[in-house]
Amino acid sequence: MTINLPESVKKIIAILKQAGYDAYAVGGCVRDSLLDREPDDWDITTSALPEQVKQLFKRTIDTGIKHGTVTVLMKPDSMKAYARQHVKEHIKEQNAKELSSPAWETYEVTTYRIDGEYEDSRHPKEVSFTDNLMEDLKRRDFTINAMAFNEEAGIVDAFSGMEDLKKGIIRAVGNPEERFTEDALRMMRAVRFAAQLGYEIEEETKKAIKKLAYTLKNISGERIQTELVKLVMSNHPEQMRLLYTTGVTGIIMPEFDLAMETEQNHPHHCYSVGEHIIHSMEAVDNQKVLRLTMLFHDIGKPLKHTVEADGYDHFHGHAEKSADIARDILKRLKFDNDTIDRVTRLVLYHDYKIEPEKKYVRRAIHKIGEDIFPDYLQVQRADIAAQSDYMRKEKLERLEAVERLYEEIIRNQECVSLKTLALKGDDLMEEGIKPGREMGIILKEMLELVLEDNTRNNRKFLLEYLKNRNN
Repeated sequence: MTINLPESVKKIIAILKQAGYDAYAVGGCVRDSLLDREPDDWDITTSALPEQVKQLFKRTIDTGIKHGTVTVLMKPDSMKAYARQHVKEHIKEQNAKELSSPAWETYEVTTYRIDGEYEDSRHPKEVSFTDNLMEDLKRRDFTINAMAFNEEAGIVDAFSGMEDLKKGIIRAVGNPEERFTEDALRMMRAVRFAAQLGYEIEEETKKAIKKLAYTLKNISGERIQTELVKLVMSNHPEQMRLLYTTGVTGIIMPEFDLAMETEQNHPHHCYSVGEHIIHSMEAVDNQKVLRLTMLFHDIGKPLKHTVEADGYDHFHGHAEKSADIARDILKRLKFDNDTIDRVTRLVLYHDYKIEPEKKYVRRAIHKIGEDIFPDYLQVQRADIAAQSDYMRKEKLERLEAVERLYEEIIRNQECVSLKTLALKGDDLMEEGIKPGREMGIILKEMLELVLEDNTRNNRKFLLEYLKNRNN
């Protein structure tokens, strides 16, 4: 079994070996290559110490030198001619920021190491370097990530990673409790890999997750966010169910546990709240905002649950509550403001029903937001797909009619906001209206008239309205 290494990786390994050191491509790049997937990046492990690596390569960055990692910068093959002509005259002026620009390829080169005792479910108290590849591989998380390769030695697979790849198994290297004690985030990584690859988690590894899930409380929101996003954007977002059954969501997102435990006795539903959420995630495109929206769209239902005279479960006001909870969780996990804004708006309006008439569609586009309205349509479709068959045909027919009208509105460039209103603030100032509250009220009134009937979006009509309004 061989792997086609990029030329830059071959060169780095060759330089290290010529200097008398061992060097291998290692970890995820080996795993992905064996799966015929394009690796996101190529990591190299070596017996050379960080200072020795720095001596061998002219352009390096001390990205994690305390833990043995030096980033080596290489020119891509396509840039070789440029490099020969320009690097010598400019190299002294280039700082690390310039060197890490897209004109350069970056490769992490890490010394074989042995981790000391872990105290905080993430960081070892100390790291010691070794010249033994096996010592380095056995500290890695899962067997499928503990393989190394170079062209001379071939694949080094001391923990049956290739066999686990063939079987579709996520298995911890050695004792799973030890691996998860070293870094609690590895428990989420196990589920994430299962979701991305469509694999099962080996039983002892799964037992260790259930036992140690509580230690995820020590992990930062940013790191949890990274794993959660990769899971929900995978081809198997239903693995959220595994996060629940192993106790992980009980620590990182207890709101989801409450949803999994809330039934929906109602003709429109056939699943619990949590199962409905999971099925809706499967029904929407694997874009971050869409998948997160479906994850949170009904998360507030348990707090709005009532049983009414008809004997059915109801969840009045759940959209507003879900938006509030979504915002809290997204902030807790340190998501960026744009994601928080888009997701919470979609959650807020996910249940907003639009009558298939142009005036109502225009108003809805204005209300929900031009930027997210296409996403709103996808969210509604996924929500319907995860409900019972009751009135599904009617729901989809209404949604399809709304979508056709939306496309017509966009195609005709009809006015749905102040930015396309035929009269602007400057026009009102020319008519003697001063900037301020009154101007805002007038513009809003004009927009309402235009949303009702788009033929009114012309200067003559709006100026006549202004004239009559002021008389």
